[in-house]
Amino acid sequence: MSQSQSENRRIVLASRPHGKPVDDNFRLEKAPLPEAKEGQLLLRTIWLSLDPYMRGRMSDAPSYAAPVQIGEVMTGGAVSRVVGSHSPDFKTGDLVVGSTGWQDYAVVNAGEVKKLEGAALKQPSLALGVLGMPGFTAFMGLLDIGEPKPGETLVVAAATGPVGSLVGQIGKIKGCRVVGIAGGEEKCRYAVEHFGFDECLDHRAPDLDQRLNAACPDGIDVYFENVGGAVFDAVLPLLNTKARIPVCGLVSQYNATGLKEGHDRLSLLASTILRKRLRVQGFIIFDDYGHRYPEFAKQMGEWFEAGKVKFREDVVEGLENAPQAFFGLLEGKNFGKLVVRVGQD
Repeated sequence: MSQSQSENRRIVLASRPHGKPVDDNFRLEKAPLPEAKEGQLLLRTIWLSLDPYMRGRMSDAPSYAAPVQIGEVMTGGAVSRVVGSHSPDFKTGDLVVGSTGWQDYAVVNAGEVKKLEGAALKQPSLALGVLGMPGFTAFMGLLDIGEPKPGETLVVAAATGPVGSLVGQIGKIKGCRVVGIAGGEEKCRYAVEHFGFDECLDHRAPDLDQRLNAACPDGIDVYFENVGGAVFDAVLPLLNTKARIPVCGLVSQYNATGLKEGHDRLSLLASTILRKRLRVQGFIIFDDYGHRYPEFAKQMGEWFEAGKVKFREDVVEGLENAPQAFFGLLEGKNFGKLVVRVGQD
């Protein structure tokens, strides 16, 4: 075995961030190559997914999942090649997807990963996007909680991101008028021209509330929440009676160190929920919908193969560049699904 194959580069959590993560919160280290035992697989990482939820795992505040411990490998989904198998269900060379972290190699129990199938075999990184967790999130959150109906108005924030772009396209398939919100003119133009949104508004430009009001003359029936903050402030007055709000993420708040100063709008939110009989529901995709993954995989695979949904990736080269790419993700600098090419295949 060559020198490069006898050690494992891995990025661990060196300290917990206060506010925005910084370089010192991570450490790139080298360790001996892990060994697989009976029932386990040795995997070589090819593609690593970077996602906003990872910011929450860096904190030890109470959450839906355990935090990454200091000195542990940063958590993350990845597509890997099986380089050693001690399970009859997998053979060397199989491509798999699972939560294996920010590292070159990982050992997992065979039941913790899935073999890639269909279109993902042609472009494996898609298993981290349209055919993976973000696609699953968009699919179940919109269809099960949002319940879009023909002729309704759907608004989605982070409209060119891996979840938001698919929410909008599924909304169009279901006959909705779709209004996106994104950061910058280029992203907004892309949402309309490539993803088929009816309109897309730049949240960085002034008077978002007025522009959103003009874009939604019949109000908002479904708002897919990825962002929170000022975007939700603009959406709230336009929500129709019995509007549905799937709450997927609140990226504008992930680096917050306390409550935002200013007017307390909690009473306004509570009264609006009551008066307009809003359905506001948060969800954790695999916890709540894991049993419905085959339903998603079949339908999204068909839509993707037929060209009914499109997807954009933002590729970063090299494991060592993952932290900087992650910082940019939290500031909206990525354009599409952010993936790191950890190893050549």
